[in-house]
Amino acid sequence: MKLIKEFKEITIKDVPIVGGKNASLGEMIRYLAPKGLNIPDGFATTSEAYFYFLEKAGLKGKLRLILRNLDVRNINDLQKRGRLIRSLILKAELPNNLKDAICESYRSLSKKYKKPNLEVAVRSSATAEDVPEASFAGQHETFLNISGEKKLIEAVKKCLASLFMDRAIVYREENGFEHLKVALSVGVQKMVRSDLGSSGVMFSCDTESGFPDVVLINSSYGLGENVVQGKVEPDQFYIFETTLKKGFRPIIEKKLGSKKIKLIYSKGSRSTKNVSVPLKDRQKLSLTDNEILTLAKWSLEIENHYKKPMDSEWAKDGKDGKLYMLQARPETVQSRRNVNVLETYQFKTKTKNLKPILIGLSVGSKIGSGKVNRIMDAKDIDKFKKGEVLVTDMTDPDWVPAMKLASAIITDSGGRTAHAAIVSRELGIPCVVGTGKVTRILKTGQKVTVSCAEGEEGRIYEGIIPFQIKKTDISKLKKPKVKIMMNLGEPDQAFGLSFIPNNGVGLAREEFIIATNIKIHPLALINFKKLPSPIKKKIENLTIDYKNKKQFFVDKLAEGIGKIAAAFYPKEVIVRFSDFKTNEYRSLIGGELYEPKEENPMIGWRGASRYYHSDFAPAFALECAAIKKTRKIFGLDNISVMVPFCRTPEEGKKVVEIIKSKVGAKKPKLKIYVMCEIPSNVVLADEFLKIFDGMSIGSNDLTQLTVGIDRDAGELLRGIADERDESVKRLISEIIKKCRAKKKYIGICGQGPSDFPDFAKFLIEEGIESMSLNPDSILKTIEKLAKK
Repeated sequence: MKLIKEFKEITIKDVPIVGGKNASLGEMIRYLAPKGLNIPDGFATTSEAYFYFLEKAGLKGKLRLILRNLDVRNINDLQKRGRLIRSLILKAELPNNLKDAICESYRSLSKKYKKPNLEVAVRSSATAEDVPEASFAGQHETFLNISGEKKLIEAVKKCLASLFMDRAIVYREENGFEHLKVALSVGVQKMVRSDLGSSGVMFSCDTESGFPDVVLINSSYGLGENVVQGKVEPDQFYIFETTLKKGFRPIIEKKLGSKKIKLIYSKGSRSTKNVSVPLKDRQKLSLTDNEILTLAKWSLEIENHYKKPMDSEWAKDGKDGKLYMLQARPETVQSRRNVNVLETYQFKTKTKNLKPILIGLSVGSKIGSGKVNRIMDAKDIDKFKKGEVLVTDMTDPDWVPAMKLASAIITDSGGRTAHAAIVSRELGIPCVVGTGKVTRILKTGQKVTVSCAEGEEGRIYEGIIPFQIKKTDISKLKKPKVKIMMNLGEPDQAFGLSFIPNNGVGLAREEFIIATNIKIHPLALINFKKLPSPIKKKIENLTIDYKNKKQFFVDKLAEGIGKIAAAFYPKEVIVRFSDFKTNEYRSLIGGELYEPKEENPMIGWRGASRYYHSDFAPAFALECAAIKKTRKIFGLDNISVMVPFCRTPEEGKKVVEIIKSKVGAKKPKLKIYVMCEIPSNVVLADEFLKIFDGMSIGSNDLTQLTVGIDRDAGELLRGIADERDESVKRLISEIIKKCRAKKKYIGICGQGPSDFPDFAKFLIEEGIESMSLNPDSILKTIEKLAKK
């Protein structure tokens, strides 16, 4: 009978003997440590040791009797039985030979690391957990910073008892596992001094959309339990795997979390405690770029070894400065998703005029509604009823029975890898985490609608708002005779939207990224030191981790563009330089200092005319620097650029010269397009096409400037003409022919083709190369075109 196994003896085939977590640790030490991954050593008790303990303590029959006729829907009864079983296990003595084996292995581990009474993590690893078909976060207990043989034995018994935590009992019942046939192995692993460093979790896919080609890292200071349990808002990083493999440094998102507390060692009776993080540490990222990239490369090695998406835990030792992998297990939600079926949740009425009463981070892409039930302690979950919206500060595994009944979940704390987020994702329940104040805002009985279907921002609306669910099997869609591209401005939606059938992005707007992720006028960042104090303070709050304020603009714009380009790689992504009007630029922080007031900004100082003007050229240089970063640092060579509202060929020449000098147009070649949205673009098409690599028709502006109707006009003018007017169609027909004759790109990025099927048919007949549509129009447009 084998009671103990060292990690180096274990492989993934040993799941029945040491459970999923310990089997994976052994597998990594054996096969991935030689490839450069740092993995702390340790040992594990076996399933034989667990059953041997039950037999020697005379517990098996008692446990079977207690579990007889169990109904897990009766939460009070479940809690009572679980408590009784755990009490019996904790009171029972481990067999002496098992105690001796554990202590002997512990002494050997302490000797290896040259430290008597080595601090260790004691983790539970059940033989029916972390399998692809069934997994819930944190069913069983973990104990950190355990030192000395006596405390180790106590922690081992507590782990064994945790096999009968309420949530673990429910899990086994619902997954068809027999309670007394599932064993629990206890892993004992050297502690990494992340109490002096940082730690977190890492996924080898996007947890919300299932997009496979990114690594998502969450990181915070101290021991990792706070990140796993959702007690902190961690830093968040996305790394694009495809170009990382080619040697680039594609950190396509860096998001600063608040990181208010950290879990550290305690010298008292408790092994750990939470303390406040100093403000200066909260205001900077908890990992360097090199550390982020190292972890991402390790994630690639882990995923490549296991041949499936993986969920890992890591830590940085504050003493030796090294990174370590602590465990890895299969990702169990997105890996089971049918990518051929697109499921979209949509409100039946437009919500543009609805203001959310609260926002946070969205988990998943669904919508849920119901009456709020605000519960602040897991002991009160028996008061929760099916279909209610669970509102609480944060959840841990004890909350799972109530979470299963919820129509939606909202928490004060946590990020996308917190317990509430992971379990909600597995249950398929919409969840908004990290609101900061939901427990103070919403009251029990209040009716709300929780939307995770509007991007990365999760929104809570007052009242019950009707919604619908649409399912589309994209494998059955017929391909149209024209390229269908996508108009996209919001980077946070890019991974999910990439699954819609497409030929790339025909219009990636910079304006949304600037307005949402940056919020500051670029000239205010350039002239930061000269600004009035009130504006300075606003900017300082948004750029707290940046000494160089100009670099903030470059980095955040590059990250936004980078997420879009990565999502659709290697398909072409056409990024349009900023096309704010002066009134829109004025609404940015500091904008009123640099923007003139115009009577009609729609045909005023916009587009190309800004880029070479001495008043705006330094700001345009920042846009170019962002494009350069996406191509040279991130390796996203699928990015092309487009110049909007270019009135004359002379303007075009000036702007192209600036772009080539600032971005670099060779190796790989940068394609530079121009919007065709002014009649002069058609009349002088031959001249424009000598300068640019092609054109994209902006049918909204082309229509307003051809028929003289302000596109912002109200009902008085709206019915006179649209892009189907003969004058507009003649211009479009001519520009398509010109571009085709010169073998230059010609597409359209207006809404017309999806609004008017006859207009789409006209474009195809004229020979348009691509139609770039808003995401919500693509499927219905493809279906309409297939019928023709």
